[in-house]
Amino acid sequence: MTEPGYLSETRAAYDAIAGEFAEWIRDELAAKPLDRAVLAAFAELARGPVADVGCGSGRITAHLRDLGVDAFGVDLSPEMVAVARRTHPGIRFEVGSMTALDLPEGSLGGLVAWYSIIHVPPADLPAVLAGFRRVLAPGGWLQLAFDIGDERLHRDEIGGHRVSLDFHQCRVDGVAALLTEAGFEVRARLERRPDEEGPFPETTPQAFVLARRPQAS
Repeated sequence: MTEPGYLSETRAAYDAIAGEFAEWIRDELAAKPLDRAVLAAFAELARGPVADVGCGSGRITAHLRDLGVDAFGVDLSPEMVAVARRTHPGIRFEVGSMTALDLPEGSLGGLVAWYSIIHVPPADLPAVLAGFRRVLAPGGWLQLAFDIGDERLHRDEIGGHRVSLDFHQCRVDGVAALLTEAGFEVRARLERRPDEEGPFPETTPQAFVLARRPQAS
């Protein structure tokens, strides 16, 4: 089966920028107290193994582990996974795609997709969410984070590297509707204004949506 072009382009982009991106983003979570609060709430709810899907350099995976979560990471980019393994030895990181997670059905107590669905075209998002539901056990929790908006932003250069990388913004109501259609219960929604100051300024509002696979499913 032919791989969708956006997956190949996303993998190649993050392979190219893996080292520089990991260094740049390393301390970002420390500057975002609301983001940390979202992850702390998720950590209290999730029971059992948790997959950080689109884990990149592993910073969210490691943060969840510090919160007592049995977390491991999955990322499309082999170079990003290599960085994660070097940076966080002792934590499990695997190469894999959120479009075809190589995990048994119902094997997870939780799944985090922290700014990773932003590279999925809207037409493919329902299938991705259905895959998330498949690998979650009944009662398992899903935490999403993404940029709010309606635009597709394209980058053909990052840090001096030639890339072809799309960023898809989403609306909270739209994502919530897709989650419901995929068989999730939406349990919480948080929107925050962009942080315009500090070392990691943002230009768009940010969204955090918490959902759960129903117990009886």
